Amino acid sequence: MDERKALLFALGAVLLWSTVATAFKITLTYFTPIKMLFLASGFSIVALAAVAGIQGKLTQAGDVFRSRPLFFVSMGLINPLAYYLVLFAAYDLLPASQAQPLNYSWAITLTLMAAFFLGHPIRRYDIWAILFGYLGVVVIATKGDILGLQFDSPLGVGLALFSTILWSSYWILNAKNSADPVLSVLLGFIVSLPLSGAMSLWEGAWQPVPWQGWFAVGYVGFFEMGITFVLWLTALKSTENTARISNLIFISPFISLLLLATIIGEEIHLATIVGLVLIVVGLLIQQMKRQPN
Repeated sequence: MDERKALLFALGAVLLWSTVATAFKITLTYFTPIKMLFLASGFSIVALAAVAGIQGKLTQAGDVFRSRPLFFVSMGLINPLAYYLVLFAAYDLLPASQAQPLNYSWAITLTLMAAFFLGHPIRRYDIWAILFGYLGVVVIATKGDILGLQFDSPLGVGLALFSTILWSSYWILNAKNSADPVLSVLLGFIVSLPLSGAMSLWEGAWQPVPWQGWFAVGYVGFFEMGITFVLWLTALKSTENTARISNLIFISPFISLLLLATIIGEEIHLATIVGLVLIVVGLLIQQMKRQPN
């Protein structure tokens, strides 16, 4: 029963994550990246607080924060503040069909950073994963002109890749955090909300937004930055076959491209598909069991 539940939770998370790129692009037609971050963070706090309340953990949030205040402040500055601001800015500058696969290479970035900062060994398979992954990044960023190295938006590509460094940094610093994961993420959002709010005021006056914009930013906050994380954690905790559940995530970017093409009519270049396949091949290689070098 647990395995069936794990599969259902994992599929739910994958399907929701598949809608993220489309939701980002729609939301960015109504809000700037800064204002989108502030509003989506508010919705995320509501979603995560509700989950923590249902789990009977919400009353522990204050004690958890007081146990390591500087740690949780630092985590909140990285995720959601810096990470999502950079990611939203990348989506604002690039077609979502480019930004999403570029951001998807974060697991390969994590391998390199874990080797550098934590001393984790790099296996022979990791080297192949890195080569495939970053070849895919170059193919996507240049639309297949890998020799010309011409980018439509060098800043957008740089921000998308920088988001992978921020996300990897968050997980490296979070590796020894023994606090409840839902409360940890909730505290990060609470810490960052006043800062993103101040940034949105500094940016300029708010303009009237139709209900479609509020629905879109609410969807991003509740699901991409909130509930989906809980679904994925629940799936991993409920299974005895973590590898099978984890591999489901590779479905997400391909569904995402299909949604981008059908819902917002974004042109999907062949180079994007080829590059995404290379990145996924790199990630699959990375999943291989350890073998002697």
